[in-house]
Amino acid sequence: MKEVEMMQEGKRTQIGGIIPPLVTAFDKHGNFDEKAQREIVSFLIDKVQGLYICGTYGSGPLMDVLERKRVAEVVIDEVAGRIPVIVHVGAASTSSVVELAKHAERTGATAVAAVPPIYYGFNEPEVERHFKVLVDAVSIPVFVYNNPKTTGVSISADFLNRLAEIGISGVKDSSFDILTFYSYLRKVKKDGFIPIIGTEALILPAVAMGAHGAVPGLGNVFPEPVIELFNLVKKGDIEKARALQIKVLAMRDIMHYGPTIPMIHALLRQRGVNAGYPRLPFVLPEEGLVNRALADLKRMGISL
Repeated sequence: MKEVEMMQEGKRTQIGGIIPPLVTAFDKHGNFDEKAQREIVSFLIDKVQGLYICGTYGSGPLMDVLERKRVAEVVIDEVAGRIPVIVHVGAASTSSVVELAKHAERTGATAVAAVPPIYYGFNEPEVERHFKVLVDAVSIPVFVYNNPKTTGVSISADFLNRLAEIGISGVKDSSFDILTFYSYLRKVKKDGFIPIIGTEALILPAVAMGAHGAVPGLGNVFPEPVIELFNLVKKGDIEKARALQIKVLAMRDIMHYGPTIPMIHALLRQRGVNAGYPRLPFVLPEEGLVNRALADLKRMGISL
């Protein structure tokens, strides 16, 4: 069984807590912007318990294999072992996924994660075969990323339990269905299995029931409230957690005034972070939309 607690540069790193799905910075021409990427990491490094890179928020599907490798190299170098880094390696072909996973392991990733192979709507036998090859290819933990909205494949609890039996170490669930997540908690029997919720919207119910962590998009810009929310739930202060969960939901609504990834880039700029640009077909949101978001955040008592 692969260990989910690992030693990196003399420090113990355990996967859990708040793990933002890190956005990837590009320049005006769509090229990876290493300087801006390091600045985003530096903004978050002392606030969060991990980073999840090259996933949906990280524009993984918008990059080729070489670009994804470079992003992993830069982020892992900037983190320098201080917190866990989970590298998303999901793609359409098993060979690309394995190539990315092996590179992530060599580069120093704590773990890798992958959506089921995309585009063709594969059935469970194909998906299981895919993950078996991935698990056998690396010695670091492998997570399943359940995101049926983007992949067209939904991982059932019984199927996830079978994947755990062949070596999967955890799940990041972005189904936005709390009953699906609860089914994972009930039916996956593997000792040490790590269930993580993939949104800030469900931190209270998920963590209260046993989620080890959360991957909140909001955490790219506002890590402070989601960390506080996570800690309140872990302490059992449900009354305060309930009020903060409602506030986090309102902040999430504001982040969705436009496409979320461009809004993150724009609001990080408002926090004094050079976040570069999103990659086409995304563009930065219009100034009026950003100003509306800032005004509504200010009304909530949140100043950038």
